[in-house]
Amino acid sequence: MLYKFRYGWFFILLLVLWSCKLDSKKESAEMIYEVAVLRGPSAIAFAQWMEKEPVLKGKKMQVKVLDSPEQMQALLVKGEADIAVLPMISAANLYNKGIRYPLLGCPIWGTLYLVGRDHIVPPVYLFGAGTTPDILARYYLEQKGSYTYDYSFATAREVLLSLQTDKVQTAVLSEPFLSMALEQDSTLQILADLNRPDSLSYGFPQTAVVCRESLLALKDSIQTLLDQSCRFAQEKPEEAIRILENRRVFGNRMLSPSTIERCRIRYIPATDCREEVGHFLKLMNHYEPRSTGGRLPDSTFIP
Repeated sequence: MLYKFRYGWFFILLLVLWSCKLDSKKESAEMIYEVAVLRGPSAIAFAQWMEKEPVLKGKKMQVKVLDSPEQMQALLVKGEADIAVLPMISAANLYNKGIRYPLLGCPIWGTLYLVGRDHIVPPVYLFGAGTTPDILARYYLEQKGSYTYDYSFATAREVLLSLQTDKVQTAVLSEPFLSMALEQDSTLQILADLNRPDSLSYGFPQTAVVCRESLLALKDSIQTLLDQSCRFAQEKPEEAIRILENRRVFGNRMLSPSTIERCRIRYIPATDCREEVGHFLKLMNHYEPRSTGGRLPDSTFIP
C-alpha cells in the first residue's frame, strides 16, 4: 500500500514538472518576436539583429535564417512568423492568397547583374524561370536587342559553376555568387546592372519586409529598428561580414564590402516607395502573372 502511495506521488510530481516545463517553453516563446529571413542578401541586412537582438515592447526580436522560399512560405501560411523578409513577388502572391502579412518596407534594392567576358554572347544563361532574376534580365535585354535564353541551370550556384567552363559565356548572377565569380576568374566582368529601371532610380524594390497585422500598431518603432539594421550593414560592412561568418550564415570569404555595396541595402518604408513597389509588381505581373498570384495586391497591402 505504501509503495502504491509513493508511486502515486511520484507520478503526480512528474506531471507537475512536465507542466512547468511546458509553461516555461510557452512563456519563452511569448517573450520573443520571430523574424524569418532567407539566407542570402536579406540576411546581410539583418546582421546587426543577429549580433544583438533588438527589443520591442519588452520582447526580443529573434532572427531565424531559412534556406529556401518554400520554407518561408510554409512558415507564413502557418502564421508562425511575426516579421518576415522575402522576395517582393512572393509577399504579394501570398497576400493575394489571403495570407495577410502587409508590407512594412523594402531593405534590398538590387542584387542582379549580367556577367561575362567582353560582351554579351548568346545564349544568356538564366535561373529561376518566372522569378525576379529571370524577369528583370529579360526586361533589360529586350530593350537592348533580341537574345536567346538558356534555363539549363536552376540556381545561381549552378550558374556560377558553369561560368568556369568554356561553354557558358554570359549569365545572370545574384550576390554573393557574383562576387565569388569575379574573385575566382579575373577574365569575368560585370556587363550590365539589372537592378535599375532608369539611370535616376536607386533600384527595384526586390525584397519585402512584412509583418503580422497585429504588429502594425508598432509600425513606427519597427521601422526605426529596420533602418538602423540596414545602416549598420552599409556603414560597417566588415563587422557585418564577421557576424555573418561567425554565425555560419555565409562561408568564409563569400562576402566582401563590394558584395554588400552591390546589394544596394537601404531601408525605405513602404509608404515612401509606394510608386516604386507598384511599378515593380506591374512589371512582374506583365511578364509572369503567376508570380504575383495573377493580380496586384489591393491597397491594404501597404497600410
